[in-house]
Amino acid sequence: MFDLLVKNGKLVCEKEVILADLAVKDGAICAIGKNLGEAVQTIDAQGNLIFPGGIDVHVHFNEPGNEEWEGFETGSRLLAAGGITRYFEMPLNSNPPTIDVGALRLKKELAKEKSIIPPYFWGGLVPGNVQQLAALAKEGVVGFKAFLSNSGFEPFPSVEKETLLEGMREIARLGKILALHAESNELTDFMQREKRKKGKTTPQDYAESRPIIAEVEAVHRALYFAELTGCSLHFVHISSAKAVELIQEAKSRGMDVTVETCPHYVWFNDEALNERGVLAKCAPPLRPEKERKQLLDCLLNGQIDMVASDHSPCPPWMKDLKNQNFFEAWGGINGGQFTLLALLTLCDQHQVSYVNVAKWLSANPAKRFQHERVGRLEVGCDADFTIVAKKPFTVTQENHFAKHKATVYEGETFHHTIVATYCKGRCVYEESGHPI
Repeated sequence: MFDLLVKNGKLVCEKEVILADLAVKDGAICAIGKNLGEAVQTIDAQGNLIFPGGIDVHVHFNEPGNEEWEGFETGSRLLAAGGITRYFEMPLNSNPPTIDVGALRLKKELAKEKSIIPPYFWGGLVPGNVQQLAALAKEGVVGFKAFLSNSGFEPFPSVEKETLLEGMREIARLGKILALHAESNELTDFMQREKRKKGKTTPQDYAESRPIIAEVEAVHRALYFAELTGCSLHFVHISSAKAVELIQEAKSRGMDVTVETCPHYVWFNDEALNERGVLAKCAPPLRPEKERKQLLDCLLNGQIDMVASDHSPCPPWMKDLKNQNFFEAWGGINGGQFTLLALLTLCDQHQVSYVNVAKWLSANPAKRFQHERVGRLEVGCDADFTIVAKKPFTVTQENHFAKHKATVYEGETFHHTIVATYCKGRCVYEESGHPI
């Protein structure tokens, strides 16, 4: 007798989509096939798609200290509503940031109490904390995050070259991964000063102050440092095909490096900055349409390892424009609920197999971060999956489960709808009501 039997689903597996039933026992997938037997609970998937639960390796829930921005309760619920069953929470913008064991333990306690899906945590690399990295690694962080440009969050400063080299050497010794926000601080600061001197503070001025060359220069530098130190790298929210090309070249030389992009970089272009204002502000900024298409081609052609949301919300007042100065508004996209839906629609538009979505959002993150029991619909894996129907979903403030509802995605229509999400065989979201 199974605990749960999901019948008549189209299972999105590693190499193909198959019509089969899926059985769950004690939180794990125990059988896949037809005529499997009886279960305590049986669900008829009615021919809908069943994807492995997504793993979002890049979210900011800001708790403790700034839980009014999002928090583990609402943050985990919105992810579940988007088909995500695991997430990696970043070391900022919580206060204290996760740069020592005390801060990590506090964050763990809060997440254990409030999160409805399993959390994992990045530690931080900042000036002065290299000696803390070993203890953080022992405490179980998935890796370490550092900024090569100003983070915008004072308690989490960017790393200068000496800290970066020392940190990389230590992270390599610990066998961990360094995640990098790769924009050149020197170039972006210079460009921003030039703009402000001339009183140029429009959305387009902001985008021009963070050009693709700033991303490319930072990626170049990080790869050189990693080659010297032997440090494994993961580049977060890469926004340009030129940077992807550099990373692919490094891979071809045998370097241990992976790259993520975000749904907003392949869904929107820089016109959204004028059309939707500060809701579209992020760093790196949204790129012109030509660049968006090139980045999307990189993703569809298998040159990008994974897609993560970089969900980075804030209270409404932080998105207010001060004296119409776009530089002053908080930069972050509120969109963690819509990663899977955006990717599925893009695959439809470009006639790409849904198998790729399962790789970008589940299998590749699980493999990169050595989470062996998740990321695939296979016997022995945890029963993490989401049921997806082919019916339109239009984003409204009512069906967006973030703490603060305003999002650049409002009004966007996707081709699919999340019907239900299960984590270790337990329903954590169902479409008929609010997240459980």
